[in-house]
Amino acid sequence: MAGLGVVRAAAAGSSRPNILIAVADDWSFPHASAYGLAWVRTPAFDRVAREGVLFLNAYTPVAKCSASRASLLTGLNPWQLGAGFTHWSFFPPEVPTVTETLGRAGYRVGFTGKGWAPGIARQGDGSPRLLLGTPFQTKKAPPPTTGISDHDYAGNFAAFLDAAPAGGSWCFWYGGMEPHRAYEAGSGVTKGGKKPDDIRSFPAHWPDHETVRSDLLDYALEVEHFDTHLGRMLAELERRGQLENTLVLVTSDNGMPFPRAKGQCYDISVHLPLAIRWPAGVPHPGRSVDDYVSLPDLVPTLMEAAGLAWPHPTFARSPARSLLPLLRSDREGRVDPTRDAVLIGRERHDPGRPRNQGYPIRGIIADGLLYLRNYHAERWPSGNPETGYRDVDSSPTKSLILARHRNQPDEPAWLASFGMRADEELYDLSTDPDCVENVVGHLDRAAARYSLTDRLNATLSSQGDPRLVGPDPEIFDTYPFANPDHVDFYERFQSGEAALPRSFAPTDIDPLPKN
Repeated sequence: MAGLGVVRAAAAGSSRPNILIAVADDWSFPHASAYGLAWVRTPAFDRVAREGVLFLNAYTPVAKCSASRASLLTGLNPWQLGAGFTHWSFFPPEVPTVTETLGRAGYRVGFTGKGWAPGIARQGDGSPRLLLGTPFQTKKAPPPTTGISDHDYAGNFAAFLDAAPAGGSWCFWYGGMEPHRAYEAGSGVTKGGKKPDDIRSFPAHWPDHETVRSDLLDYALEVEHFDTHLGRMLAELERRGQLENTLVLVTSDNGMPFPRAKGQCYDISVHLPLAIRWPAGVPHPGRSVDDYVSLPDLVPTLMEAAGLAWPHPTFARSPARSLLPLLRSDREGRVDPTRDAVLIGRERHDPGRPRNQGYPIRGIIADGLLYLRNYHAERWPSGNPETGYRDVDSSPTKSLILARHRNQPDEPAWLASFGMRADEELYDLSTDPDCVENVVGHLDRAAARYSLTDRLNATLSSQGDPRLVGPDPEIFDTYPFANPDHVDFYERFQSGEAALPRSFAPTDIDPLPKN
């Protein structure tokens, strides 16, 4: 790819670590047993945390698949990525990824499952671009439920290792397609042996109902499937004698596929599990770290671990910082006092509003407070009712909330998940982790509100966010969709020329839109 230049390693050959990047699809914090949760069992993730470092405040800057994965791969915040900030986009051809850069430095690079997606990635000349190296997708295995992929992720990883040159370094991306929807209804109970009463603490923004509890247990079973394949990969590395020289990084792209979670900007949307194991880089394993970290930080972490320098000028604009000082530390809790905040945001996700409009948000999480600025609060935050609230994946939970809303228009769960929002939102995560009480108008929060606003705007301006510095703050709505079915969807739907995807339930449609 033009502009990448030549990368030279500070260390070569077997002295460089192998890298295993495991990314689940739609997995929220704290849904792992390493975080003390009883209804999700994740022994492989727990092992990575126990033998490495467990992060308690890891965030994605945007809670939607392709935009989040673009940030993870480039080290840039999404508002620095042009079309890469939008869902179902064209990956910016001028921006390199960490995996491509590792490949040019001599790493053998490959992946299985979901890579950067959904969208289209091309070279500058229009030819296909393999952002994650060689695909390994041929191994299949009977899935434990009808909702789970038949990819034998661990089998494909073994095939990749078989093909890797002996003695060389490699980087492999395990992109689990779980716990993305759809789920086999009731599978958490019937096939996972779970019980609805296993869920001891219930989110305040959903009704405590057997439908929602069952939906959560189905989600938990899919998280456990992702973890099972991770465990098989760790065992395969042990069998080959490669585990000790492998940096293992486990996380997610965005929050769980439930109302008010995936695609939004609340804590459950952007707060992710993260654990990193690397014997050579973690001299004091078994620690938990409270520092605020963001997915773009993973790029300089991997580059520094591999002894490489970033060769492209785009990285000069990156706010990302290597996590190696946190990994090498002997401290728990807050290690670096300067890591006291992360920035988050949102632009256009799935279609469903007139003229392909998004729902632009910028926000900051700092010292336990979450502040959001909704730039177009007159729009429907979860997509227009008449097109099925398409910024929320169909699910039993979604259908239940909408059904209750039709009987009771002021249903609290509907207001939280689908209703209109204020221009500004402020939540105290220490007392309100579910973000249900907006305290932005409270007088005793005024100083914090203005401080967070000033810090957010100054940081976004320094990073060149078009939403603040122009020249066109609405530019993210103008980037073309890579999926032709999304082009002018709202207008075609209104005229009867377009239909909802089969994955969307007819009950998702609200026949009485409020706008």
